[in-house]
Amino acid sequence: MMKKRVLITGAAGFLGSHLCDKFINEGYKVIGMDNLITGDLKNLEHLFPNPDFEFYHHDITKYIHISGQLDYILHFASPASPIDYLKIPIQTLKVGAMGTHNCLGLAKDKKARMLVASTSEVYGDPLVHPQTEEYWGNVNPVGPRGVYDEAKRYMESITMAYHSFHQVDTRIVRIFNTYGPRMRLNDGRALPAFIGQALRGEDITVFGDGSQTRSFCFVADLIEGIYRLLLSDYPLPVNIGNPNEISLKDFAEEVLALTGNRVKIIYKPLPVDDPKQRQPDITKAKNLLDWEPKVSRKEGLAITYDYFKNLPPEEWHKQPKEFISNK
Repeated sequence: MMKKRVLITGAAGFLGSHLCDKFINEGYKVIGMDNLITGDLKNLEHLFPNPDFEFYHHDITKYIHISGQLDYILHFASPASPIDYLKIPIQTLKVGAMGTHNCLGLAKDKKARMLVASTSEVYGDPLVHPQTEEYWGNVNPVGPRGVYDEAKRYMESITMAYHSFHQVDTRIVRIFNTYGPRMRLNDGRALPAFIGQALRGEDITVFGDGSQTRSFCFVADLIEGIYRLLLSDYPLPVNIGNPNEISLKDFAEEVLALTGNRVKIIYKPLPVDDPKQRQPDITKAKNLLDWEPKVSRKEGLAITYDYFKNLPPEEWHKQPKEFISNK
């Protein structure tokens, strides 16, 4: 029996590389595609000897050509951290718009099912808590985060348009805060930032007064939820995340306790449009996919801290990469 073939964009990134592992382990042939603007080939090098894995170095905002059969497309190409999308706003918008358009065109041509990676950021700074899929959000389209938030909202819109108008078989996952091995220490998100500061012996920086909340999902749980959604029959958005909510102040204290460091927590002004609350309602995922997270935050943090601690010390001090000009 011929193995099914899947294209994963953003394959060299944090989530994309874990998806490549998942589909290889499930017996698929995997094509990973990435322009490496934020991804890292180190995340995939263990797969290069595998005959069921191919890698294409390609920018999906340009025309995508894949020869032969293609059964599934998972579109995960996008800057995902504030440091990235504030430095490369144009590329962030282009990959959400033109990149999604190109992937949908490919899905239409190949008659492939396509899953797009949306985000809890489509809810903006929410006025509804927890956030259900029916909530339309509270987003500032002209604020600094708008390039990411609106790129993802447009991605959902064009995906549903292709589903309705061209009958393309599509799925939409709304991903909430996720953590685990292969995150970048310098990507600006809370967990790697806190751990990186602790490893370097620096004070931990919390923005605002620390009362704002997040809900952190371990990467293995998230990947399982995405896999189940892809294979489901549900075309509308589904939240995948861990509803176990915690304030950033308490989270910083958990990281300090885990690392055993004696540094302090310091507070800086809250960035513009930073969400005050973030908690997924995962009723749909439970009912439709028989999915809910299994890894506790204590267990997941220990795994993640061990990963970062065992990186070469020079990685702890590495600055965010410089990006090419925003054409």
